[in-house]
Amino acid sequence: MSQFRIEKDSMGELQVPTNALYGAQTQRAVNNFPISGQSMPKTFIKALLLAKQAAAKANSELKLIPKQMGQAIEQAVEALLAEDYMQNFPVDVFQTGSGTSSNMNANEVLSTLASRIYGDTVGANDHINYGQSSNDIIPSTIHISAAIELSEKLLPALRHLEQTTREKAKEVEHFVKTGRTHLMDAMPVTLGQSLNAWADQIAQNITQLTLMQPSIQSLAQGGTAVGTGINADPAFAKAFNKALFDKTGIQFTPANNFFTHIGSQDIAVALSGQLKTTAVSIMKIANDLRWMNSGPLAGLGEIELEALQPGSSIMPGKVNPVIPEAAAMVAAQVIGNDTTITIGGQSGNFELNVMLPVIAKNLLESIEILSNVSVLLADKAIASFTVNEEKLAQALAKNPILVTALNPIIGYLKAAEIAKLAYKQKRPIIDVAAEHTDLSKEELARLLDPAKLTLGGVQN
Repeated sequence: MSQFRIEKDSMGELQVPTNALYGAQTQRAVNNFPISGQSMPKTFIKALLLAKQAAAKANSELKLIPKQMGQAIEQAVEALLAEDYMQNFPVDVFQTGSGTSSNMNANEVLSTLASRIYGDTVGANDHINYGQSSNDIIPSTIHISAAIELSEKLLPALRHLEQTTREKAKEVEHFVKTGRTHLMDAMPVTLGQSLNAWADQIAQNITQLTLMQPSIQSLAQGGTAVGTGINADPAFAKAFNKALFDKTGIQFTPANNFFTHIGSQDIAVALSGQLKTTAVSIMKIANDLRWMNSGPLAGLGEIELEALQPGSSIMPGKVNPVIPEAAAMVAAQVIGNDTTITIGGQSGNFELNVMLPVIAKNLLESIEILSNVSVLLADKAIASFTVNEEKLAQALAKNPILVTALNPIIGYLKAAEIAKLAYKQKRPIIDVAAEHTDLSKEELARLLDPAKLTLGGVQN
């Protein structure tokens, strides 16, 4: 049996692997773009198939294609999604900027499968792609895939991270530690205050991402080639969105202006910007954990992260903060992805953006890796760290900055003099203050109580 069969499209004939479900246009794209070896993300392909299924259902309900044909297309989508379907979608990310190659890849694969089910030809262009253009289906698929991943993966992961952090804050709220500004000793804080600050960072990101959901759930579908809706039934967009809602449970809506959604990728750029902000929050939390865990002897050593694996191939017994390090790398990648998406968003020329595949790839990667690392950060770093209470107490006892609480009583200059002397002599601030003020040890103990100082206000 031959390894290849001959397929024909508007440009002529070419060889296609015998067992491939796709046809000539997909093969041309495979031949034309041997660039990265990366196909479009699996979540994107799944969303594209769901979009084709919704289109078939809408076209069938509007009597634009036979009912049995529409059902055959829907069944073909279900059959693909039930197996390892990515082998059928080999087109490189770096392809035509409209994503036409990926659209035709899906059309051809579904044409092959639906024709077998239907018992007659189901055309890739005339039936699978009915009422659609690559120029509206690909921007729509970017939104659909991002909306699904945001709703089902990232927001739940961030809520888990927030909740885990708040629970840990409650668990450690009685521990008082040296606060730090500029990485230098500052007034004391509780571990609960530090962790609740992290939790609120995550909560802010959840709020902003949630506010973006209606925008990312608005779709270009129905605008076809340039936004005018040529060759699409006027009722198609509404029927398409309803079919998609029935399948996903997510409230998708037609765009207020198809021209905007096809000619620009502003919403994807905005979502990426918020993902970048989330990454910045993750980076901050990861680095705080790394600093607090540093040592254990020559660093801060305030906490001990869960030991997950040997830390060195040459230094026995070394254990590293691997989860915070992974989180920091994820944050760096998301920030880099945002730069790519920003540049991609600038390539909206007249009626079409022509960097759609790379925008899709980077946007979905950012959502995926942020989702995954948020759960790891919650479960394998924050929830499981232990507190080195002895190390906290040692640092607090010698912290000269505690003298700040005496400013209203002895004045800033006198307090500064005592702080410098305590630091120079490496003595507890309470001992030096007792020698250089009229305050008793008992009064100083009350005024300089680290736990009380975490409550703020003027000490009296």
